[in-house]
Amino acid sequence: MQVDPRGQRLAAAITTVVLVVVLVTGSWPLLAVQTVVFAIGALVGLRYAPYGLLYQTLIRPRLGPPRELEAAAPPRFAQGVGLVFGLVGTVGYVADLHWLGIGATALALGAAFLNAAFGFCLGCEMYLLIQRFNPKNHPNREVPA
Repeated sequence: MQVDPRGQRLAAAITTVVLVVVLVTGSWPLLAVQTVVFAIGALVGLRYAPYGLLYQTLIRPRLGPPRELEAAAPPRFAQGVGLVFGLVGTVGYVADLHWLGIGATALALGAAFLNAAFGFCLGCEMYLLIQRFNPKNHPNREVPA
C-alpha cells in the first residue's frame, strides 16, 4: 500500500497540537485519545486512522495529486512507536508519575513536530534502519548460529 506523504504531515501537525495541549494541561484523557489514534494507525492501518480519514475526506480532494507516494509500512511503524510512547505517557499520568507522562509525551511531541515542520519522520527512519540490519532482508548475508 502507498500513502500520500502530505496526509502524514497533516496527521503529524494535528498530533503536535494535541501533544502540546497534553503537556500544557496534563490531560491524560486527551493523551489516551491520541494513543487510540496511534493504535488505529499502527494496528488497523493508516487508511482507517482518524487524521488520515480527515485528510482524505476534506483536504486531498482540494489538492492536486501528490508528486509521489510512499510505502505505508514506515509511517505505520511510526504510529506504533507513537502508540508505545502514548501508552507510557498515559500510564505515567494516571499513576501520578507526572515525570514519566511528561517525558513520554515530550518525546512523542518531538517526533511529531519533526514530521510536521520538516517532513522528517523519525519513526520511519527507525523502521528503515531496522530493515537495513534485518538478516531476513539480506539473503546473501550469513546469520550467526
